[in-house]
Amino acid sequence: MYDVIIIGAGVSGAATARELSRYRASICVLEKEEDVCCGTSKANSAIVHAGYDAAIGSLKAKLNVRGNEMMGRLSEELDFPFERRGSLVLCLSEDDMPNLQELYDRGVANGVKDMRILSRDEVLRMEPNITDDVYAALYAPTAGIVCPFGLNIALAENAYVNGVEFKFDTEVKEIKKLDESYELDTSQGKFRAKYVVNAAGVYADRFHNMVSAEKIHITARRGDYCLMDKEAGTHVGRTIFALPGKLGKGVLVTPTIHGNLLVGPTAVDVEDKEAINTTAEGLALLLAKAGMNVKNIPTRLVITSFAGLRAHENGDDFIIGEVKDAKGFIDCAGIESPGIASSPAIGEMIAELLRDKMDLIEKEDFVSTRQGIKDPSTLSMEERNALIKENPAYGNIICRCEMVTEGEIIDAIKRPLGAKSLDGVKRRTRAGMGRCQSGFCAPRTMEILARECGMSMFDITKAGGKSQIVVGTNKDTI
Repeated sequence: MYDVIIIGAGVSGAATARELSRYRASICVLEKEEDVCCGTSKANSAIVHAGYDAAIGSLKAKLNVRGNEMMGRLSEELDFPFERRGSLVLCLSEDDMPNLQELYDRGVANGVKDMRILSRDEVLRMEPNITDDVYAALYAPTAGIVCPFGLNIALAENAYVNGVEFKFDTEVKEIKKLDESYELDTSQGKFRAKYVVNAAGVYADRFHNMVSAEKIHITARRGDYCLMDKEAGTHVGRTIFALPGKLGKGVLVTPTIHGNLLVGPTAVDVEDKEAINTTAEGLALLLAKAGMNVKNIPTRLVITSFAGLRAHENGDDFIIGEVKDAKGFIDCAGIESPGIASSPAIGEMIAELLRDKMDLIEKEDFVSTRQGIKDPSTLSMEERNALIKENPAYGNIICRCEMVTEGEIIDAIKRPLGAKSLDGVKRRTRAGMGRCQSGFCAPRTMEILARECGMSMFDITKAGGKSQIVVGTNKDTI
């Protein structure tokens, strides 16, 4: 019997776990995948939105602005990369100026600070590669870019260090309401808890509807992306948006926190909640739309494409709170954009709700900080040489594209909630994220995983489950 079970180890579930770990309570996170950050949280725009887009008075607006304010300090405490680069929403004609002004007024009402409407000349001085057709733009300097993997993993690691249990490869099948608790039937047996937090992304409606007569519906909204090489990373210095339409903020062009250029997403509603395939048509449309706002996008430098799913709830707002007819069941549903930006505030809101309902007492020994994986490239030459002398693994380059060392990969495997797959290593170190997309480093990374985890090469997977890379019948040969 746990005090709280959280379903889902994405960024909302991990943020909730981290905030709840401040208190004396038994907490468990159940995740159907083999690692944290395997669903919506791993495939998105990685934008910390300023907060001008959401409807006035909505939870999206409130939590976006609060989460944005929290992100800087959180990145310092938990040691993940975050930068306030600012964003521009482009207006391409005088006729659209009322819509841009409406966006500005909404941002002011939502509490977004320091916004300005810029003239064409101001925009082009700021971003020379913006289309010559630009008429004006809304500038929001508080917007930022973040590593979504780094944020999610940091939150989960810190929660784990503070006593939260994580159960991976544990898919929730059924939820039953008992007299004073809930019973969760999973692929790894039964679990019970006094309170349940439903942070299950695109599947949150399924679990809500198991316990409530008031049904909700979440649509999986697929977004295609193109990622370009670091050679293209300075094409723009800020996140560039088009004026929002009925399906959201449209296609953006943005630098990433690691120096690449990202273009996306499309917005296609799909019935399959696992449909993360890209399409040639979607990617072509994506690049065509991006070219309307930013000129000379170096599409020849695309190194990969991918798709993610957003959990769009029909009411077009976050659903956070105790379900009216299911006492003790806390929804954290419909978390789509601006979910990354809002995540620290989402965790704070749910933790405060449960603190008050359960009369939780704060721990005296809560650990608020976390040290990320040591990156030798950020050190001075003197410091780097000293590190390599102490541990020669930091002098052995495994991923040449991203200059990731054996020492970093070993750290990724050995640290709290460590990597168990190639994608787990990639999300923690970027080994395999560069120009060759793991073409050279994958075999060496597999060797390190096998050695450090005591596994056969036949057991190593790309992303858990049945995604083995080496297959065959004679396992004694490897």
